[in-house]
Amino acid sequence: MLIGIDDTDSPEGMCTTYLGAVLARRLIREHMRVREARLLRLNPNVTYKTRGNAAIALDVGGNADRAFEIACTTVEELADFSCANTNPGVVVVEHRPDPSFYWRAVRDFCEIDDAVKILDAAGARYHGYKNRRGLIGATAAVASELPDPTFELLAYRKPNLWGSMRTVDKKSLFAAQDATFPHTWDTVDKKNDVVVCVPHTPDPVLFGIRGESPSWVMLARSMIQSEKPAIEQIWITNQGTDAHLLDGTIGTLKEGLSYRVRGVAASAPGTGVGGHVSFFFRDGDHTVRCMAYEPTKGFRNIVRMLVEGDEVIAVGSYKKGSVNLEKVKVISLSNAITTRPPVCSACNKRMTSDGKNKGFKCRTCGAHTRTPEVHEVPRYLELGWYEVPPTARRHLAKPLCRGERKS
Repeated sequence: MLIGIDDTDSPEGMCTTYLGAVLARRLIREHMRVREARLLRLNPNVTYKTRGNAAIALDVGGNADRAFEIACTTVEELADFSCANTNPGVVVVEHRPDPSFYWRAVRDFCEIDDAVKILDAAGARYHGYKNRRGLIGATAAVASELPDPTFELLAYRKPNLWGSMRTVDKKSLFAAQDATFPHTWDTVDKKNDVVVCVPHTPDPVLFGIRGESPSWVMLARSMIQSEKPAIEQIWITNQGTDAHLLDGTIGTLKEGLSYRVRGVAASAPGTGVGGHVSFFFRDGDHTVRCMAYEPTKGFRNIVRMLVEGDEVIAVGSYKKGSVNLEKVKVISLSNAITTRPPVCSACNKRMTSDGKNKGFKCRTCGAHTRTPEVHEVPRYLELGWYEVPPTARRHLAKPLCRGERKS
């Protein structure tokens, strides 16, 4: 059977993956076989998500009625029902539903009624709590397919430590990344000297190591020094895969969806209030604004190097009229030029403007010309992909270290 659970956490605590790890152990104690544990990230632009918009699925051999009972009991015991936005869903199916619902949940928006229709058609056991929104993620989880799987080892804290300062040795995290990158990623952000894999929220997670296989995340984990975890679980995931992206065109983008869009820069990038960088992006007669927000740090310097006419693939979520950049691919560069008043051929003095659209005039001898002095500016921007730093990367965004061959 497949057991799906979603929406058990809140900004104040709990974690659906922790609940799933606890459930897996309870099922094993009931002599059931847990064959696989899946962590699925869904559309990151859903407004009612609690934190990372994650759902989980367990592939289990055993009695479905008993497994459903244990799953519901675990949710009722551990989920944070005090939060208005926490609306858990529990699903048990004996056959995987059509994966199209999973892809819609990752790339678009789904309704509760859509999930219920799929569950009824599949003969599923299911229960939705409060407004039942968690049934969407739970259904997507059991319908999931992973053509490009990645893995995450999550270590969870002892319950008596939840909400307190985590004890994880920073040097050991940097050493683990040095030893295992690019087979693991986003443990730390070396350029900005920031730890990425240790959360700051009051939930059960101690740290998480993401990588391309169980053996690589286990190797990195073996190097980390920390407080003793209560339990650890390796999840197979859709993280770091760009599963949320659609191929789009400017003029047809829909609010809350994430895209790859090809076009040319239609303006020079500018820096606004708060350090956010933006430029306009054109494809034919249609234009959209691209944004690189302050948390993307040095990535903004790449964006600032673009000039009008550069051909680019922009990748990111379309929200409130802007593509919020996760990465860009520079395809071709246009010529960048600067102009200034020419030097008078008679006096060898630099001319000055003779007024708007009137050309240039020599103040010494009165000579006049409409032709400015043109200089081509050297371009130091190389063709290829550029990405936001690990501190600003979304769970689903594929890091460049995984290779462009999988784009």
